[in-house]
Amino acid sequence: MKRTIVIFSALALCCASFAATAFTPKAEGGSAGAADVSEAMLPEASGRRVLKSVTVGQEGGRLLDCHDIMSAYTSPSMTRFVWNEAGEPVPFKPSAARRAWKRPTLPHSDTAFVTYGKVPSRNEFGINQGWFYSPDSLLLAVYRVDERAVGEFPLLDISTRTGSLKSIRYPMNGMPSERVQLCVCDTSGHVLNTLAVSDFTPERYLAGVTWSPDCTGLIVSVIDRSQHEMRLNFYDASTGAFVKTVLTEKDDAWVEPRGGVHFVGDGGCFIYDTDTRDGCRQLYLCDLQGSVHRITGCQADVSFAQWDGSYLYYMSAEVSPAENHLFRISLKLPALKKKKGEASDFISLAAPGRISPATKARIGKPERLTTESGMHGISFSPDKSRFIDRWSAVDCPGQTLLRRCDGKLEKILAAADAPLGEFAPVSVEFGTVPSADSSFDNYYRLVKPAGFDPSQKYPLIIYVYGGPHSQMVTDSWLASVRTWELLMAQRGYVLYIQDNRGTDRRGAAFARAINRRCGQAETADQMEGLRSLIAEGWVDTSRIGVTGWSYGGFMTITMMLSHPEVFKAGAAGGPVTDWKWYEVMYGERYMDNPETNPEGFALTSLPDKASKLKGRLLICQGMLDGTVLPINALSFVQACVDADLPIDFFPYPRSEHNVMGRNREQLYIKLTDFFEKNL
Repeated sequence: MKRTIVIFSALALCCASFAATAFTPKAEGGSAGAADVSEAMLPEASGRRVLKSVTVGQEGGRLLDCHDIMSAYTSPSMTRFVWNEAGEPVPFKPSAARRAWKRPTLPHSDTAFVTYGKVPSRNEFGINQGWFYSPDSLLLAVYRVDERAVGEFPLLDISTRTGSLKSIRYPMNGMPSERVQLCVCDTSGHVLNTLAVSDFTPERYLAGVTWSPDCTGLIVSVIDRSQHEMRLNFYDASTGAFVKTVLTEKDDAWVEPRGGVHFVGDGGCFIYDTDTRDGCRQLYLCDLQGSVHRITGCQADVSFAQWDGSYLYYMSAEVSPAENHLFRISLKLPALKKKKGEASDFISLAAPGRISPATKARIGKPERLTTESGMHGISFSPDKSRFIDRWSAVDCPGQTLLRRCDGKLEKILAAADAPLGEFAPVSVEFGTVPSADSSFDNYYRLVKPAGFDPSQKYPLIIYVYGGPHSQMVTDSWLASVRTWELLMAQRGYVLYIQDNRGTDRRGAAFARAINRRCGQAETADQMEGLRSLIAEGWVDTSRIGVTGWSYGGFMTITMMLSHPEVFKAGAAGGPVTDWKWYEVMYGERYMDNPETNPEGFALTSLPDKASKLKGRLLICQGMLDGTVLPINALSFVQACVDADLPIDFFPYPRSEHNVMGRNREQLYIKLTDFFEKNL
C-alpha cells in the first residue's frame, strides 16, 4: 500500500436514499450451498456468482495465531528468479541487489527545504525516484523540490528523555504546495541547466521523465495543479529550452499519467498510455510530430511490458479484470527518412515539417502468450528473446516458468507447494456480485470456516479497502487472501472482501465513479455485496462488522455512519476524516478542493457526523504517521467525546502509517481481541 485517503463521501446521500432498502432482500430465498458452492446452489435473490472455490488446511490441524501471520510459511514459498549478466535466469539474492545499487552524486542546496534528488509529489503519477540517468549514463535529470511554502505539522517523538516534536512539511488540500523543477546535471553533481517549464502555475507537476535514446532531449508530462490538463512537452537537454508540446490531455474528472513514454525505433516514435481517450488505459504509437495512433484495441486496461524491435509486448486485463496476461502485437516502423541536409538527432526530428513516422507504421493482430488462468508477472531477458513468467491462481499456489518470446514453454523453474497444511481447514470462494448501479460485476472473495453449514447463522466481517489504485481481489492464490482472514475464519467468522467502483484495472468509467464524491459509489457497492450475502440466509444480521486501514479506515467509518443499524462493530486504521487534512496530490485529484467543491467536502467530512455512530468503533493510529496525519483520527475521537460516545482509540506511539515489525503482530492481536469481544 502506498498512501490512502479516508473519506466520508456518500454518507448523506446513501443514508437518505439507500439505507432504508439496502438490507431488504430482493426476494425471499433459500439457503446457500455447502462449503464448495456452485453458482446453481445460490438463491436467485443473492445475485452472487461463484467462479472458483478451494479449501486449505487439514482436519485436526492447529489454529493460526497472530504470530503465524508474521511468518512467511503461511504464504506459498517459491524461489524468485532474475536475469544474470549472461542472460540466464538465476535465483534472486537480495544482498547482491543491495551491493549493486549506488546513489549518484547530486547537487547540494544550501537553502533549507530545497532538495535535489528528492521524490516529488508524494510518489503520485508513478514517480518513485528523484533522478533519471541518460541512456549513456553521462547525464542525469534531477528533481529540485522546493517545500518552503508548504505548511508544517508537528509529530510527537516519545523516544527522547522529555519527548520532542518532529515537524514535517505536509501540503494539505487547498493550501500552498511544493514547487518542482527538473535540472540536467553531470555525474559530479553540477547543474548544467534547468528545463524551461512555464506551463500553468509554479505548483504544477512534472512526471513521466524520459530521455530520448540519443540523450539530446527529454519528454516530460506537465500537469496543472487541478489535474484536469496535461501537456506532454519535449525539451532540449543541452540548454533546457522548451522545444514543443507533443500532445495534450484534458478531462473533467482528472488526468493521471502513471509513468514515462517508451521510445521505439530511430525516427522519434514512442509508446504512450492514457485512459482519457478510449474508455480504458490503452497504448498509442506517437511521434515527435504529434501523431497519435491507437495500438491496442481491447476494452480493458493494459500496460507496456517490452519492445523487441518487431513486437510490442503488453500486460492486459482483457481476459478478465481479475487476471493479468501477457500479449504481443507486431509493430513495423518505417525506416528513418530525411531530406538532404536534415539532421537525425531527436531535437531535429521534432522540428516542424519533418515526416511523421507513426502514420506509416503497420500494426498487426494481438497474440496471447500466457495461457494459464490467473495473475502473471513477467520479466524479460536482456536480449528480449525469453521471459520469466511467475503466476498463480485461486486454486494454484504458483509456478515460475521460463518461456520463449513467442510464449512457448522452455522449462518450469519452480513450483510452489500449497502452504497451511498443518493448520485447521478454511474455505475460500472467488466470484462476482453486481455493482449497486448494475453496470459492472465486482469481484469478491468469501472466506468461510470449514464445515460451513448454510442452515446455521454466522457472524460476518467485511474487510475493506476500496480506494483508487487498489485491487484487493484477483485470480491469484486464494484470491489474494490475507492470513488474518484465515485466522478469523478458523474461529467461526465469515470474512467478505470485495473490490468496488473506484478501484483499479476496470477502465475509466469504473475508476471515475468516485469523482468529487469519494466514498459514495464505494459504499453503495459494498452494501450491495453485503445484501447479496444476507439474501442467502446464513448471515447473523445482529453480528456484522467491518474493518480496514487507510482508505479502508475511511470506508469503515463511512459504512458505520451511513448504515448505523447494520454494523455492530468496526475497526478503522489510519483514517482520513476530512479531505481538508489530506495531501494536495492525491486529494485534489479525486475531490478538487474546498473552494471548488464545497458540497463534496461537506458531504465527506466525518467528525460532524459522529453522532450517527451506533456500533462499537475502534480507531488505531500511528502517531508518527506522515501520510494520514493524526489530526484526522484525533478530530474524530474528539467529536465522539463531544457526543458522549464510547469510542475506542488505540495509538501506536512509535509507528508511521503502516504499523510494522513487532508492533504489527500486536495490532493483529488487538483487532482479533476487539472483534471477539464486540462481535
